[in-house]
Amino acid sequence: MPRISAPSNAAQRAETQGRILKAFGELLFTHGLPGLTMTDVARHAGIGRTAVYNYYADIEELLIAYALVETERFLAELRESLSRLDNPVDRLALYVRAQVEDLSRRHLPPGPAMGAVLSPASFAKLADHVGGLSDLLQDILRDGMEQGYLPVVDARQQAQLIHGTLSSSAARGSDEPEDLEERITRTVRFIQLGAGASFDDGGRPVRLGPPPAAVS
Repeated sequence: MPRISAPSNAAQRAETQGRILKAFGELLFTHGLPGLTMTDVARHAGIGRTAVYNYYADIEELLIAYALVETERFLAELRESLSRLDNPVDRLALYVRAQVEDLSRRHLPPGPAMGAVLSPASFAKLADHVGGLSDLLQDILRDGMEQGYLPVVDARQQAQLIHGTLSSSAARGSDEPEDLEERITRTVRFIQLGAGASFDDGGRPVRLGPPPAAVS
């Protein structure tokens, strides 16, 4: 059992949970999810295996907890960064870049693709948080359509296609800084062009025409 260092039982529980989630995230990065066990997590966290089971019943439950915490963190940081940009095509680029960087660090699929990793019942627990990523991307796409930077299409379907591309990009290539940056740059431009964006000779987004009256 870990030595009690927190000022209260509640604080100690929170500290231990934090150590477990941190250890789980580090193991995901170094080893990936396949074959990862609760014993691995306990050993890496420096606590007993029984103590891990006091918080999480199995690896899937631990994965859900980790995904919830990381998704909330990611969304908060991403929204803050997006608020500093005005152009929707630039915001789309930031969204894609942030996703690929985050996925390369966590070795988890984007939110919507978690359905391929978890059971239906477990994935349902993530629905609201996962939906937040899709909603954010759809808002960016609709903004681009309303301002005339992107052609008007079904934003929900386009968001699904983009997340599928992100899943594919995250599963390929090395995570060496130079390789990762090249992959991010390619993925960003591929998705921008796939969404219908156009650029001037200086690489700045340009409007396709007058903004439409409304976008559904």
